[in-house]
Amino acid sequence: MRPRSSFSFRVLRAGLVLALAGATVACGSNGAEQRQDGGERPIPVTTQRVRLQPFSDTVLALGNVKARESITVTAKVSETVQQVHFESGDVVAAGAPLVTLTGRQQEAALKQAEATANEAERLYQRQRELADQQLVARSTLDTQLALRDAARARVAQMRADIGDRVIRAPFSGVLGIRQVSPGALVQPGTAIATLDDTARVYVDFPVPEALIAALGVGQQVAGTSAAYPGRTFEGQVSTIDARVDEATRSVVVRGDFANPDRALRPGMLMQVTLSRPQREALLVPEISIVQVGTDSFVYRVKPDSSVERVDIKVGSRRDGLAEVAQGLNVGDRIVVDGTGKLRVGARIVDAAGDKAPAGEVGAATKNGTAKAG
Repeated sequence: MRPRSSFSFRVLRAGLVLALAGATVACGSNGAEQRQDGGERPIPVTTQRVRLQPFSDTVLALGNVKARESITVTAKVSETVQQVHFESGDVVAAGAPLVTLTGRQQEAALKQAEATANEAERLYQRQRELADQQLVARSTLDTQLALRDAARARVAQMRADIGDRVIRAPFSGVLGIRQVSPGALVQPGTAIATLDDTARVYVDFPVPEALIAALGVGQQVAGTSAAYPGRTFEGQVSTIDARVDEATRSVVVRGDFANPDRALRPGMLMQVTLSRPQREALLVPEISIVQVGTDSFVYRVKPDSSVERVDIKVGSRRDGLAEVAQGLNVGDRIVVDGTGKLRVGARIVDAAGDKAPAGEVGAATKNGTAKAG
């Protein structure tokens, strides 16, 4: 019985060895990722060469709209409102009457002062004639001259007092909501309405200290507001603040915007885009950059069609393009699409041939962006 069992075991083992050998042959014949010479097949990717391109990046910031001129209209004296000459939202010219206050007592006092001044003038003229004839002393004439001048000053004072009873617009602009009605008692500081000159508006926005050297009066500024989707307001830099904020390390820049239709109103929030001078830069598509933690790198193609990792420093970004500030040189060939399949040393094949550099295809002429703090 033992010889038969030993023979059966040997037969079974031989069958298992043949089955494993057949499976190995079958797997070897179906291996699609391995070449006949035992090496790996090149990985299909798309590449492009890096070249210097004209580049004008921008600074993004937020700012509030301010009117060129803006006041709260108030009274100078305590008096009741006699007449209101405007309605809420009216556009008024400089010097237009807004509110007339009651001033009957002042008008009566003005007439009295004018009569006194006229009498003092007649007495002065009479005494001057007598002084010319040496019939009165010169000191008497001087006294009458002082009385006449005092009477004239009183008239001027009364006219100014009456003038304060008519409140006028100091400049052209748009009035806000009316706060008073006829018969209301107003006092100095009582708000009557707001007045804003919004034919042109200002937008103050912060720019990082590091970009001060690139700022200049007259630079183009574009602004957008959530109130007007799709609309861009064009302006230019009119003033750069003389001081840098020590807390934020930024400087305030004032943009001047034309506002003929008065669409922009004081207090509105605007996103401002400040265009910087054009320069030459190395641009690459953002999809070619691999981000691992705080490190950024690209795969550069070597002469033998293998790839190596190159750490880079990324500058400005916009619309799918990124500026390479450090790490690449003009003429370097990098992998654009297919970076997820690569490892250092892997061989590649360009599935679409060498592409045009960033800046020469489609959106390649787009500008970059540096955000303001």
